Amino acid sequence: MNKKLKIVLSGGGTGGHIFPAIAIADEIKKRFPDAEFLFIGANGKMEMEKVPQAGYKIEGIDIAGIDRGNLLSNLGLPFKILKSLSRSKKIIKAFAPDFAVGTGGFASGPALYEASKMGIPIFIQEQNAHAGVTNKILSKKAKAVFTAYPKVEGFPAEKIKFLGNPIRSAIISGMQETAQAKEKMGLNPDKLTILSVGGSLGSRTLNNAWKSHLNEIVNKDYQLVWQTGKLDYKDIIEETKDVDTRNIQILEFIKDMELAYSAADIIVSRAGAIAISELAVAQKPVLLVPFPFAAEDHQTKNAMNLVEKNAARMVKDSEMQEKFWNVLSEICENESVRKEMSDNLKYFAKPNAAKEIVDEIFNKL
Repeated sequence: MNKKLKIVLSGGGTGGHIFPAIAIADEIKKRFPDAEFLFIGANGKMEMEKVPQAGYKIEGIDIAGIDRGNLLSNLGLPFKILKSLSRSKKIIKAFAPDFAVGTGGFASGPALYEASKMGIPIFIQEQNAHAGVTNKILSKKAKAVFTAYPKVEGFPAEKIKFLGNPIRSAIISGMQETAQAKEKMGLNPDKLTILSVGGSLGSRTLNNAWKSHLNEIVNKDYQLVWQTGKLDYKDIIEETKDVDTRNIQILEFIKDMELAYSAADIIVSRAGAIAISELAVAQKPVLLVPFPFAAEDHQTKNAMNLVEKNAARMVKDSEMQEKFWNVLSEICENESVRKEMSDNLKYFAKPNAAKEIVDEIFNKL
């Protein structure tokens, strides 16, 4: 291309929307180092901090979703939507992008709607097995919809491209041999190791499950790497001070996730879209415990896609007390089950997602 490329990207509210947008921008930047990027985000949301940290410019609009817990607070929503449409229109008109990419979340609705009205080609990336409301509406105008699952209801079938979620490059390039990773983490390479991850804030459901089953972990001589999140960390340290935790590493946060994935024989995790995409690349047997309050229960739908391919096991939040230890034990005690799950995860592993999404964007322009 002779002229300098200009691209608008919009997505936010959660890391699951923000990081795929950043990964797509990074891939385009690799190919076109002088390309100009402008993100459009929601004021007060985490993208306003995370996008500049990644080295990109962002403009904020005043937009929010429906507050189902406090219906009166939604009275100002129509005004916010009109204001955000007007602001998006001004931003996009001034920037004049060649195309726009939306990854879901509040801000991407007004931004991509206004871009499509101006005749700017738009592309959608949906991380979950269940289409988000914003992306569903925008998909009618999109040139292509990039998904992490082969079938996503709510999108025109002919526009779907099953290319996966862009994930951190460190996960793709940083996986190591299991025994070596265990040693680096100060673990015994000969002992079965379970990694529990509940997201950056942690999962109270998972934390309570481990507290209930610490004696079983000790008796079975399993190793547990337990990421608690910051909310419960201090309480858990206090509550476990009289327990034999020689084989148990209790961590508030895990910075080097690729090392932790590498060291694990089995992973217990929530079923967020990006977590699942990383787990598929890690190809370790996984027990998923979907967060039940995710919008439209999308985590359960994400998990079911893997369960149906025998690439994971699932226990619902409401069934943890009666089912968690039994399901986990079946995985721990059966090497052939673990191998089958690892093999089946390959279907969902899309390490080249960002590259293939960008290839497809430029094919469609």
